[in-house]
Amino acid sequence: MDHQNPNDPPLPSPPSSTTAILDSPLNAVGFEIQILSPHRVTGRIVVSPKCCQVLHGGVSAMIAEALASVGAQMAAGFKRVAGFHLSIDHLQSAEIGDLVLAEATPLSLGKAIQVWEVELWKAKSSSVERRDLVASSRVTLLCNMPVPKHAQPLVDTLKRLAKL
Repeated sequence: MDHQNPNDPPLPSPPSSTTAILDSPLNAVGFEIQILSPHRVTGRIVVSPKCCQVLHGGVSAMIAEALASVGAQMAAGFKRVAGFHLSIDHLQSAEIGDLVLAEATPLSLGKAIQVWEVELWKAKSSSVERRDLVASSRVTLLCNMPVPKHAQPLVDTLKRLAKL
């Protein structure tokens, strides 16, 4: 049995959620990925002081880019993707305590370029019923590039977590 030296710093505990495993910046602001598939990626965030006092446009843009990228990577057969254009309209604020849901769906799944639409909306806390659109975006991504060796473990994890 291996024992850790008491003078060594504690070993980090492994990430427990899908978001923590796949996207640490999203995890840091409290976002939770819920559905992972090549045709739909969803998640949620409760606006809190952890992310901001009012849902910040930069957080909305980060959510849009992340969900579109993971969806595009799955749709491209787990090849490397890179976002090169993000257009986002911030339509309404979301304040502390608001539940904000996000959904990314593909508009075009070309071999070299994909375009994804991502919407964020406030929902009633007891359901996922859409209420007020907070932000709407389009993300354009270059696809089908080779995955660098150092990124292969993350791709393998995404394959394991994806609902295909």
